[in-house]
Amino acid sequence: MTAALAVGDKAPELELAATGGSNVKIPSGKGMVVFFYPKDSTPGCTNEAKDFSALKADFAAKGYDIVGISRDSLASHDKFIARQELTIQLASDEDGQACEAFGVWVEKNMYGRKYMGIERSTFVISPDGTIEAVWRKVKVKEHAKTVLTAL
Repeated sequence: MTAALAVGDKAPELELAATGGSNVKIPSGKGMVVFFYPKDSTPGCTNEAKDFSALKADFAAKGYDIVGISRDSLASHDKFIARQELTIQLASDEDGQACEAFGVWVEKNMYGRKYMGIERSTFVISPDGTIEAVWRKVKVKEHAKTVLTAL
């Protein structure tokens, strides 16, 4: 496990395959909101992705693109987008490189069973690649609005 990134740190330089047949570069030279989520088509992840999609134009007006990242495949992401009518871009981190680099691949505990998984987290990255804000152990309700308000 990699140490968690904090405000003021430089974002790791990564390039991930993304929906729409493109790649996402982090940092991108523009403002970015990068949110890590555990699994496509699960209730919390669906609500979070829908909330960010609903506010996409508001984030764009402030100069920020949004990308969601999980370890699901691009095929899974494409189905998720189609099923939920999402407007945000999703990137695939099947090998876990981005999760490790951002420090969100953590040990979790559910019903006494320990396992490794993605800690729901959001990072705001400035155009110069500096991390401006971090939310860890995100609770989905109102989170997208909280991030927008913080910008």
